Amino acid sequence: MKIAFVTPASDMRKTLPVRIGNNIYTRPNAITGPLILATMLRDRGHEVSVYEELYARVDAEKLCAADVIGISTMTSTAPRAFELADFFRSRGKRVVIGGMHATVAPQETLAHCDTVVTGEAEGVIADVMESRTGGGVVNAGHPADLNAITFPDYSLLKTPCREANIMTTRGCHYSCNYCSTSRMFSPYRERSVDSVIAELEHYKKHGFKYVNFQDDNFTGNRKRAKDLLTAMIEKGLVFRDVFFFGRADMVLDEELLSLLSRAHLRSVLIGIESLNPATLEYIGKKIKLEPLLGSISNLGKYKIKLLASLVLGLDTDGVEDIRKAIKFCRDINAFTLQPAVLTPFPETPIYKQYTEERRMAVSDWQYFDLMHATFHPKKMSVTELQKEFYNALRRFYSFRKSFTIMRIYGFGAGMKRLGLWLVFLFTGILSEMVDAKFLKTARKAKEIGEADTNDSIDHSR
Repeated sequence: MKIAFVTPASDMRKTLPVRIGNNIYTRPNAITGPLILATMLRDRGHEVSVYEELYARVDAEKLCAADVIGISTMTSTAPRAFELADFFRSRGKRVVIGGMHATVAPQETLAHCDTVVTGEAEGVIADVMESRTGGGVVNAGHPADLNAITFPDYSLLKTPCREANIMTTRGCHYSCNYCSTSRMFSPYRERSVDSVIAELEHYKKHGFKYVNFQDDNFTGNRKRAKDLLTAMIEKGLVFRDVFFFGRADMVLDEELLSLLSRAHLRSVLIGIESLNPATLEYIGKKIKLEPLLGSISNLGKYKIKLLASLVLGLDTDGVEDIRKAIKFCRDINAFTLQPAVLTPFPETPIYKQYTEERRMAVSDWQYFDLMHATFHPKKMSVTELQKEFYNALRRFYSFRKSFTIMRIYGFGAGMKRLGLWLVFLFTGILSEMVDAKFLKTARKAKEIGEADTNDSIDHSR
């Protein structure tokens, strides 16, 4: 049987300015889940291919040669996923949809496909694709033994890819009130060090120079992380650069930082979120930043580039709180800034709260992408929050600071910062180019919010 997996991209992510910024910020890669499922099905004798819309144009007409189409969707890509699914079904193809949004909105998703898979699909994918489950919603649950899951075969990927993604754990020790991934992949589970080393050897053998650890918090279990890093160093499994997600308290452990640097895990995204203690308590972050702030410079000491993440628009933060946090990220020489507009993803506590309070401003899922203000904030308007997102990028990136980054991290890092500065230099023009449709919606939200803050806007396609 011929099977094709597609991971869609939203219309906004495919615009030229966003593609340029994305190409500077990262390298082409692929979501791990569909590749693992494709590899499992290939091993059962099926002819399988995998496509990522984010990095290349995918000809949907050509994919109609497949017997079954699998689509993986996040909330922001749901409209595009449904559009593709409707197209394939109009061509008589059987369509299966899974992923984050399908898990939290199975009935909505089922209106566009034959089968919805909720949860982590490894345990059911063969039965689903080989028509042993029937249609409807199939609850996959969560595999307990991650060591038993096959490694993804990147030769099945038909779109560009320069770095391999690997998950050494699933789930998170924490459960912030806006986070959807900690709920999708609950409970927390770990792979053995030997299993991870075997996968890294696999990627080394196939010529990958870059790797991303996709764990929600790679350093959550520090002993395990140190054991893994030590094994990587001893076995020569050192790649050109490795990205990972960490937590701010890792900066206090210099033994860990040294191992990370020696193993070339030198790009870390840390969710600082806010400098406001009340905000960190409100979201359930379970961390006190103040004792850590003076030690963040340890990252630079070990040549580990900080990708600082902030959440904009939380109820306890105003405009000045946002700007204070941006200045802090500049002052500590963070390599890049990832400002994330608070996004109330379906079924998260914050989504339920804002729905009950009738504070949702936009209902078109494509805008639930961490870049758009989809709700009425408490301390600013929808349009003000949207402007602060672009202002954050403009304030953080500067011509002069690029040379500071070059001095600390080298020529390549400095040139990347210069490229991002150029992209975000004209943020007003950028926002109009990328967000013309959304800004019209946001202005309408502002007008309605001023008249009646309890009203919401229906802006679905």
